[in-house]
Amino acid sequence: MAQHDVNFTVPERPLGNADIEFEVKRDGKKFGTLKISKGSLVWVTADHTYGYKLSWTDFDDLAHKHGKEGHK
Repeated sequence: MAQHDVNFTVPERPLGNADIEFEVKRDGKKFGTLKISKGSLVWVTADHTYGYKLSWTDFDDLAHKHGKEGHK
């Protein structure tokens, strides 16, 4: 099973004006970056500049369809 490491950077300004970025590593190598803002989430894979954007509503739908219920 792959091991994932997650690091993040919090900018010194209000969320909404700048994303919070989570760098995700798989087995020690960069897997991608999750950018979270007031309006959406963007997943950028390790070797790309542009990513996949989801609104919070779309993320909620995705979590309900594909997530496993019962976690805190």
